[in-house]
This record gives sequence, structure tokens and C-alpha cells, in this order.
Amino acid sequence: MGAVDPIDRRWFDLSLKAGQVFTPTSPIDEPSLFAGRLTEVRQIVDVINQKGQHAVLYGERGVGKTSLANVLSSFLSDHRIGRRVLAPRVNCDSRDDFETVWRKVFTRLADDYRISYEAPRIGFPGGMQAVEHRPEELLGEVVTPDAVRRAILQLTSTTLPILIIDEFDRLNQDTRRGFADTVKMLSDDAVPVTVILVGVADTIDQLIDEHQSVERALVQIRMPRMSLAEIDSVITNGLSELGMSAEPGATARIARLSQGLPHYAHLLGLHAARGAIDSQSLLVSTSNVDFAIDQAIRGSQLSIRSDYEFAVRSPKRDNLFADVLLACALADATELGHFAAQDVRRPLSEITRRRYEIPSFAQHLNEFCEPKRGPILEKSGIKRLYRYRFRNPLMQPFVILQGIQNGRITSENLA
Repeated sequence: MGAVDPIDRRWFDLSLKAGQVFTPTSPIDEPSLFAGRLTEVRQIVDVINQKGQHAVLYGERGVGKTSLANVLSSFLSDHRIGRRVLAPRVNCDSRDDFETVWRKVFTRLADDYRISYEAPRIGFPGGMQAVEHRPEELLGEVVTPDAVRRAILQLTSTTLPILIIDEFDRLNQDTRRGFADTVKMLSDDAVPVTVILVGVADTIDQLIDEHQSVERALVQIRMPRMSLAEIDSVITNGLSELGMSAEPGATARIARLSQGLPHYAHLLGLHAARGAIDSQSLLVSTSNVDFAIDQAIRGSQLSIRSDYEFAVRSPKRDNLFADVLLACALADATELGHFAAQDVRRPLSEITRRRYEIPSFAQHLNEFCEPKRGPILEKSGIKRLYRYRFRNPLMQPFVILQGIQNGRITSENLA
């Protein structure tokens, strides 16, 4: 077997590195690869700097909440704070309760920290000896809000704990209420710790019942979709890490296609970079973005592709389901993703080059909200004032990518 061409090997290695820089299937955990979100970072750091303050970070699924939580400690200086920063992040699941979550937190703390103190040595010759405690031993057998408060208090003499509870929305209401009681207790006693609750929700009410009781202690930080400039910086910073660059039109196009979701910025960035690398070029072009669209559709989650096909299927060849769903993805929407039937009318007419009034596609919208087609949309409000949005935010960019690949629209439709 002949030797591998060293030039080809360099390009191959660069292609592999691209998969480490652009990570569509996992949150960012390297501060150097994190981009944007300066407003949210400042808000959280302000919370940490205020004794007795805690935070709830909420927003749509897929907007990068976990990535922000992962790199949060990198924005804090141990030297400036004067104590060691401990920032464990734990994931909740539907089987968790108040006790299991807090045991996860203190077990994670044990990965990086031990509590040491001097205690009398037993027996001859006496004297003192260093004794170590693992943090999880501090909780005791019965875990209550007060037990958590006392355990955390023992950590704070030499450390600044920032305890991140991710996927908080997966806990039941009673468990969430226990966390609200704990946050209030920690705040009332001015314990120098910050608890950050992270969850999928449109409003704080969806995460914490009776949140008014902890409103003073819990700063609400809503994480919106990323701006075009932030998505652009994700792509630019990632390419820079690879020693690559892009035509301005290429990064702008990826930013529009991503619809503010970092998952698609990374997915398209990865395939566009690899398209250039396969051509042995360090410059990503708009043609590489075309390649990325095709690869992104092929590489999208199976559930996304299956849900799309299920939603638009019809035995009638001239059906409107794919066109109406694409028009929904292009409709002018609120910050929370809601749109009305009238918002679908203009993009549908542009896609089909025919004028459609609401009665022509109202039934399509209704079916998209029913089990017979997913449901792929969710409906809220009252009759004649209904609002719709995609149940899974990741579906909206996928529908747009499909529309471009199928020739129904071009990137100019996104301007």
C-alpha cells in the first residue's frame, strides 16, 4: 500500500477538525468557540455579582441556553472574585425529584472539589490531622430546602458556587415549587451562591408556579433567537479557528437560512467548510453553501425529516400542503414565533405565483395542528384570532431548506 499524500492528509485532517469546531448535535463547551450572546452574559454576570440574586434562563428549544451555561464560568475570574468558582451543570429528567437533582449537583461538585479541615488525631501521639469531606456528604439523609441551604453554606467560605440546573422544565410542578422555596431561602439568608435554572418556556409562568413569591430573588433572562450578526460571528469565528474565511455573501446566506438557531448555523457551517476543503480551498463560497443545504437536509435528524414528510403527504399531486407549510416558515412572526393566517397569505402567493385568500388554506393550517399531520404546528387563541407556530423550532429552517432544494424559493425570499 502506497504512502498517503501529505497534502491530501492535511486537507483530510482539516475536514476532521471542522467537525470539532462546528458541532450541530451538541452544545458548545469551549469558550473559544462561543459567539454572541453578550447581553445575556452580562445579565447573568450581574446576577452573580449581586448577593441574594439568582436567575432563570428560558426560551425556545435550540437557541443555545445550554451552550451559554457550559461556558459561563469562563467569563468569571477566580482572582477578581477572590474565591474559586465552582460551576457544575446538571441535567434534569422526568424521573427526577427535588432530592435526586440536588444529589446530582453535589456529586458533580465532588468531581472538582473536596472540603478539607483540621481535626484532632485519634490515639498516640495526638495532634491535628487534615480530614477531607466529599461535598455530597454534606446533604445528609433527608434533603429539604433548609438542608440544601446548610450544605451550600459550608462550600461558600472558600468557593463561589454557581449551580446550573438545566432542563428544569422536565421536572414536575411540586419539584419546581421546592426549588422556588430553596431560591427564596438562599436569597433571604444572603447565602453567597447563585442558582441558575435553565428551561424551555415562553414565559416564566410556564416554569415556576407562583413565581411572584420569588420574583425579587429570581432575575428572569429570556434567551431569544440569535441575530444575523451573532450567527455571522459563529460562522466567522469557526472558520477562523480552522484557518479559513468566507465570501461575505456566503456567511450572510447561512445567517438568513439559520433563522436565529445555532444548530443550523453549525450544521450549515460544517458542510460549507467541508465543501470548500474538499475542493482544497480555504475560502467558503456561496456555491459551498448550496452544497451545505443539500448535506444539511440529508444530515438532519430523522425525526425532523419524518415529521416533515408526514405533514405534507397527500395522494393528490397538486395539493398545497408543502407550499402552505413553507409559507408558514416564511411568515412574519412575533418574537415567540407566532403568526396569524393573514401572515401566510403573502409568502404563499409568492411561492405559488397565484393569489390565495385565507379560506383557500385555512383547512391546511387546521390539519397541521391535528394528529393526522403530526401535529407539526400548534394553535392558540380564539376563533378568528388564532395564532400558529411550529411545535419544534428546528422544523422551521428545515422547511425553508427543503423549499430551496425543491426550487420553490431562492435565498432571496429570505431577505
